[in-house]
Parts: sequence; C-alpha cells; structure tokens
Amino acid sequence: MAARNTASLLVGLLLLFLTWGAWADVKVNMEDRVEVFRGENASISCMFNSSDGVGGMMIRWFYVTRSPEEQRIYYQDTTMNIVDKGTPFTDRISVTGTGASREIVLTISDVQLDDELEFICRINGLTDGTREGRTQLKVFEKPDRPIIEAVETGISVNEISPSKIATCEVKNGFPKPSITWYRNNMPIQAAQDVVEVVTSTTTESSGLFSVKSELSMMVMKEDQDDLFYCEVTYFVPGGLTMTESNRINITVHYPSTAVRVWVESPKGKIKEGDSIELHCRDDGNMPSSSLSISYPGGEHILENNVMVVDNVTRLNSGLYQCKDTDWDTLEEIMGNTTVFVNYLDPAVVEPEHTVDVAQGEELTATCNTNSSLQTHTVWLKDGEEVSTGHSLTLMDTTFDSAGTYKCVVTVPEIEGMETSGTLRVFITGPPEIIKPDSTEREASFEETINLSCNVRGFPVPTVTWNTSDGKILETASEKRTDEGVQSLVSIKVTSDFSATCEAFNEFGTDTVTFNITAIEAATADPPKKVKKEGNGVIIAVIIICILLLAILGSVLYFLYKKGKICGRSGKQDLTKEKSSKDNIVVEMRSDNTEEAVLLGVNGEKLHPGDQGGEYLDVQK
Repeated sequence: MAARNTASLLVGLLLLFLTWGAWADVKVNMEDRVEVFRGENASISCMFNSSDGVGGMMIRWFYVTRSPEEQRIYYQDTTMNIVDKGTPFTDRISVTGTGASREIVLTISDVQLDDELEFICRINGLTDGTREGRTQLKVFEKPDRPIIEAVETGISVNEISPSKIATCEVKNGFPKPSITWYRNNMPIQAAQDVVEVVTSTTTESSGLFSVKSELSMMVMKEDQDDLFYCEVTYFVPGGLTMTESNRINITVHYPSTAVRVWVESPKGKIKEGDSIELHCRDDGNMPSSSLSISYPGGEHILENNVMVVDNVTRLNSGLYQCKDTDWDTLEEIMGNTTVFVNYLDPAVVEPEHTVDVAQGEELTATCNTNSSLQTHTVWLKDGEEVSTGHSLTLMDTTFDSAGTYKCVVTVPEIEGMETSGTLRVFITGPPEIIKPDSTEREASFEETINLSCNVRGFPVPTVTWNTSDGKILETASEKRTDEGVQSLVSIKVTSDFSATCEAFNEFGTDTVTFNITAIEAATADPPKKVKKEGNGVIIAVIIICILLLAILGSVLYFLYKKGKICGRSGKQDLTKEKSSKDNIVVEMRSDNTEEAVLLGVNGEKLHPGDQGGEYLDVQK
C-alpha cells in the first residue's frame, strides 16, 4: 500500500513538472559587493523567487577559494540545516530566513582580511531547477595618521640635481592607501630633473599595507617660506576619504646678496663709559659664509653675529663695517654703520679750589667744560641751588657767603651724563661773635657753670677768656672750623663776677661779657603745693556761705516785718535784754558829713538819738 502511494506521488510530480516546466523557473538576486571594516560583522543577503513550495527547496552557501574552487560552508533543505565543519567560517557564520520568507541572510562575524572572498548562494527547486547568486565581500582598514619628516640639514640652491625634501609614511591600511604631495595647498606634479617622487609599499605581517613616499626637488630661495605636506587617500565602506599630515618648512641654503649692521644697544645716543652691542646680519642662508666687523683700530670675527665693545670712549667713534665672505665663490658683501660716542669733559672751575674774599667785596667764578652736546649748569651750596649758568656772582659778601660751592654740569639729552667741580670760598674780616640770648645769669654758690662763645671770622680768630678781676680763664674745649671757632669755659661760682670772651685776628677784635650773680641756696622747706582741686573746694565754700547769709537776711527781714524785732515806731524797749541783742545797728561815719546815720536791718535811717540800745561804730 505504501509503495503504491509513493508511486502515485512520483507520477503526480512528474506530471506537474511536465505541465509547468515550460514556464516555471527559480530566480536568485544578490548584491554585487558587501563592504565592512575589519573586525565588524558582514551580512550577505540572498533573495529568491520560485514556484516550488517551501518543501521543495534546497539552499547551499559556498565561498570561492584562492585556487580558485568552490567550498561549501552551509546546507539547508526541508528537513535539516548544516554548517560544514573544517572551514574558516565554521564557527563564525549564521544563517537566518527560510524558503517561506524568500530571503536567506548569511552573517559572518569578526571579519578579517582573508575573508575578502566571493560568496555563492545556490538555490535548488524540485521543478524550477538550480539558480545561484554571487556577492564579493570587501574588507577595509583605516590607516594610521601620516607622518612627514623634513630633511634636517637643509637644501642648497646651488645643487645641480633634485635634492631630497621630505618623506611621508602611512602605515596599516587596507586596501593600499595612496600618497599625494602638496606645496602651499597645490599638488606637486612630478617633472623630469625638477621634481621626483619615489613611492614604496610594505605588506605587514598582519596583511595591512604601509606606504612610504619620498619627495625630491630643485629648490629656490623663495621655497624657504613654503609649506609642504602630504595627503593620504584610502577606501572605506561606501567611498573614498583622505587624511592630511602636518605642514612643514624646509631649510633652504642660499648665498647672501646684502649685509646689514646696526647698534642693538644702547638705544638712542651713546656716551663714554657705555657698552655697545653691534649686530650684523646678511640675507643669505649659507652655512659656509662668515661675518666679521672692521672698526677703528681693528677687526673682529663675529660669534653668533654679535660684537660687544665695553667702556667705549670718543676714540671708538667711527665707521663699523660688516663683511660677509662666501668661501665657495670667495665673493665679499659689505654693510656699514657709523658709531658716534658723545663725551663730556671734567668741569673746570675758576678760581681753582679755594679763594679768599674780603667782607663786602664781590666774587665772580666760572665753571666750564667741553661737550659734544648742549649742557646745563647749576651751582649748589649745601645741596641747595643758588645759581644757574656757567657763571656764579656773589655780591656784597658776608660771612654767610662763605662755604663750598659745587657746579654741576649735565647733558639733558642723555640721562646720567654729568660732571662737577667745587670752589671753597673764605670771607676775610674781623671776628664776629654770635651774641647769646642773654649775658646775665644767676647761679648758686659752689655751682659750676659753662659759658660758650661762638665766633665767625677768617682767618680763624683766637679766643681768650678773663674775669673782671683780671684773671685769665682756661678754655675747657675749643672747636675750630674754616668758618670760625667755638670756645667753652667752665667756672665755679663763689661770688658775683663778670667773664669776658675776646676774639681777635689780624682784621680786628670783638668781645662779649657775661655777668654772673651768685645767690644763696634755699634752706627752708619749699612751700607745699596746693592741689588744683583745692581752688574748686574754696569756691564752693564761698558760694555756700553767700547762700547762708542770704537765707539769714531773709529770716531777719521776716521777723522784722512781724514786729518781732525793731518795731516800726522806731523805739525799742531797752530794758529787755533780748531786744538789745536782736537789734543790729550800724553807724556809718564819714569825714565829709557831720551827722552819723544809723541803718537798721530794714534799711531805715536811724539817728543816734533815736537809738536806745547799743550800736556798732564802723568808721570808714
């Protein structure tokens, strides 16, 4: 029974095949290429169309080896799906999709460079026959950043063939990157005997490519300012991209056409004593050239193109010439500059050193010097300005005119350029004693006092001391200066006396007398000091007494009004002892009146005859 059913099925299929085979066919559609970076996952799709049902499909995946030959890596039918063992993809592939979805996707994980192969998707139908599609897997690796290196020794413009300029290297790219040279953003094209580019490629053990390019060219002076770089172009999934290297300059050696020399310091005018620094530069760039400076008195080979002359004088003024020699051609190029050292001679003062001038006379002095620039002169005495200009005039001289005069000569255009000279002036005349504030003094017995005598005059006066009784006093100290003398004596006081200071020189004499009064030393105890607070207490007591008297007066007046004392009749009972005590009568007498007036406490006049009691007689 089973055999009969199977035969019937086969006959049916054969009939279907014969019926539809003329028009039924399987169709497979795949991308030409799939691109991924190394290490990523690659997905290869296989889309198909077939009139067979799901159960009639057989799907196989292959890759083409380098031989070339096909190697199966996957099999699938209605009953099973198998990953083939022993292939490079056994552990790295997976297949998704079924015949029902009409799309089968092969995924390869961790793609490597060796995976860059052609992959085949082959579909077998029961009645549609066999069809296949092919996809090329492309693998990419982004290269490292390019490294550019210039020739360190520099290039001479005198070379007769292209010289190596720089190298550019890019490493670890896939597929192989390419290198293009640029100068100032313009690509450099190879030209025979002018520009040469040599490129070499290295395959690393990893399978990646490293490319190195060497640029050689003839150079000119203008190339020293050019910027060179290389551009690396490489493929990535979906297109082409590029990376640029750093920009570099090259050192171009060329002969000089001009030389320049100048004074670098000091800036501005130069004065004697300065240190000058000269610089020399040529516009060439040839290491074989040398620079030297010739100047008044010699020649100097420059080190680092600099020459220093210390502590210059006016003899260093003159023409300084810098010379550049090209030892290849022995050609000399020169440049020059003129150096002028300004000077200021020492000041000459007339009269020289010292001068004697009679009191009241006039003195004229001069201060002169030689200078390469305009000068300014001032005269100073004791640090204070007394005159300007090269001439100093002293009119109607006095002892105050004596002293040291200094003339200072400066050059306003140059700071620190200065000279000076001095003149000592002596004023001749008779001594002049500087009078003290007082010549009268008091001193206790046995006290020792000091007397001072200050004298001006020139020649310096001689000073003597004597007393009124003709005794010559011995000088305790004496200080002599160019302007005068200060003499001091010490005297023990035993009585009243006078001491005379006498000063004299060849022009005259001057004296001053001190009168000393001897007094007894106080033996009694000194009066006690009254504290300042005592005055306040006394004032307070006085005020209180005045207030008490006022109160007493008011009470007496009140009693009088009440008739208790001194009745208004003017009469008083003299028999009562009390009344004689209470009545206070004052008799006011005057030499100009014959009548005495008695005043009661109430201010009424009382005649003596009207007063019956005792009264107080107060005479003015």
